[in-house]
Amino acid sequence: MLLRPLERSDIALLEPVALGQPELFRFMSALIRTSEELAHFVEQALADRVEQRSVPFVVIDKPSGAVAGSTRFGNLDLRHKRVEIGWTWLDARFHGTGLNKAMKFLMLRYAFEALELNRVEIKTNEQNTRSRRAIEAIGGQYEGRFRHHMVNGDGTLRNTIYYSILKEEWPELKQGVFAEQQGEL
Repeated sequence: MLLRPLERSDIALLEPVALGQPELFRFMSALIRTSEELAHFVEQALADRVEQRSVPFVVIDKPSGAVAGSTRFGNLDLRHKRVEIGWTWLDARFHGTGLNKAMKFLMLRYAFEALELNRVEIKTNEQNTRSRRAIEAIGGQYEGRFRHHMVNGDGTLRNTIYYSILKEEWPELKQGVFAEQQGEL
């Protein structure tokens, strides 16, 4: 698995994944149904990077070389030493393959070991049980439910579930939950 910085030219590479699988955005606040909506999503991510609010990535499956999707560090706050991992969407053919876990390992390792942050936040739509299970499986600690926290792309209200992983928890998670990732990457 490879994470590389998202670029404008990646729109064309992401189109087959994003436009061919509208269910990937079912629980997200941004709907991506058209090339224009994907371009807007990427342009916003790049603008946030310039403003140092986020670091967006393209996710590549190394064995196949296929573009698997996108993720990012967002709501970056170096003063308070925290970041959010999110805006993640992966081609359905990579669901359940371990790609998401490997990606989260790299991001968590970078957040805690390179950036020396105190906290990583991960949030998801209350209805997204797949995402909630994945966050819990990597050691995300449930922090609560924010009622009517966001407006979804279709105008409906979203309740958001918040999780976090703290710097003090990272060594144990790295040696336990992520033990197999260390030898693979």
